[in-house]
Amino acid sequence: MCSIGFQVSAFDPCLYIKVVDGQCVLVLVYVDDVLITGSSPELISRTKTDLKTRFEMTDSGKCAFVLGIELVDGPDGSVTMCQRRYVDDILKRFAMDECKAVVSPVDMSTRLVPSDAATKVNAPFREAVGALMHLMTATRPDIAYAVGYVSRFMENPQEEHWVAVKRIFRYLQGTKTHGICFKPGDKIDFRGYSDADWAGDLADRKSTSGTRSCS
Repeated sequence: MCSIGFQVSAFDPCLYIKVVDGQCVLVLVYVDDVLITGSSPELISRTKTDLKTRFEMTDSGKCAFVLGIELVDGPDGSVTMCQRRYVDDILKRFAMDECKAVVSPVDMSTRLVPSDAATKVNAPFREAVGALMHLMTATRPDIAYAVGYVSRFMENPQEEHWVAVKRIFRYLQGTKTHGICFKPGDKIDFRGYSDADWAGDLADRKSTSGTRSCS
């Protein structure tokens, strides 16, 4: 990549960047999959030609699905990253594919606490939380608090903890197409948000805090 004028990103070693006359092209490499995008169709086409002369490649056209993530084009030029297929898969895996949807991932009227019980709930609790964590970190930050909440009880999960996990699945049932949306435009307006629940954990009175930076 460097031989054809690209530079490695300082933030991601799999991302290569090239700028020509104010126009840029980005190449993202993951094992044997390559994504190419940029501000100039001509520069993108030239990059494809340069790569094809050096590697055996197949041009699959406009990307709609990569690494388990769907890319959905909006009528306003926006692109939404979502994981509808993955949500369907995990709902089916944990026998929640026919559950009724709810409007929020957490029941705020219920407070969960750790248990000293000798037995655990007979359910794939850790596997389910792990599957939700993958979804959370990829395209669904809206379930981050809920997943973090139930993950506190991985050591000795009880029935009420499993009910909380199933609540997240029920939320996903009604929000399968939700994801992260990127809208077109030259203006970048960075904003930061923070919040804390101030001793919200009933067991040890520890607080949960969070920050969000976006544009």
